[in-house]
Amino acid sequence: MFTRRHLLLGAAGALVAGPALAAADSARAFVTAIYATYKGKDSKGVILDKAATIRRYFEPTLAAAMIKDQNAAAKRGEVGALDGDPFIDAQDWDIKAFDIAVAESAPGKATATVKFANLGTPKTVVLDLVKLKGGWRINEITWQRDGKNETLRALFRQ
Repeated sequence: MFTRRHLLLGAAGALVAGPALAAADSARAFVTAIYATYKGKDSKGVILDKAATIRRYFEPTLAAAMIKDQNAAAKRGEVGALDGDPFIDAQDWDIKAFDIAVAESAPGKATATVKFANLGTPKTVVLDLVKLKGGWRINEITWQRDGKNETLRALFRQ
């Protein structure tokens, strides 16, 4: 039998869980929008060739490091530290589907695990997200390479 206590506990639980679920849903929408650009044979992906585009997807300190590296490499006539696409950890792709799981890790933070097969090879990419005034941004990307975790931030510390 339900009592007022059960109703109050249920309502309190909904109040606490509601924002967390909403945060995970909006983080999921952010990540889904990114990966939708990679789906299909003639997809274009996200082209990170302009500072504004980099700032749109990455949190400010990571974006600044990426832009600085890109500008320095361009002056030397070279490719920067990021010589592939960070969202799929490859230069070329043919991806039919993505499995995206998002979990809130703290208030205003979430982790997205993206699984897919690229050119027949299974891949997993983990995005650490942070909520800023302008919306969700990527704080870190982690890939598995040769059985070891490698990160986007580590590329720019070298």
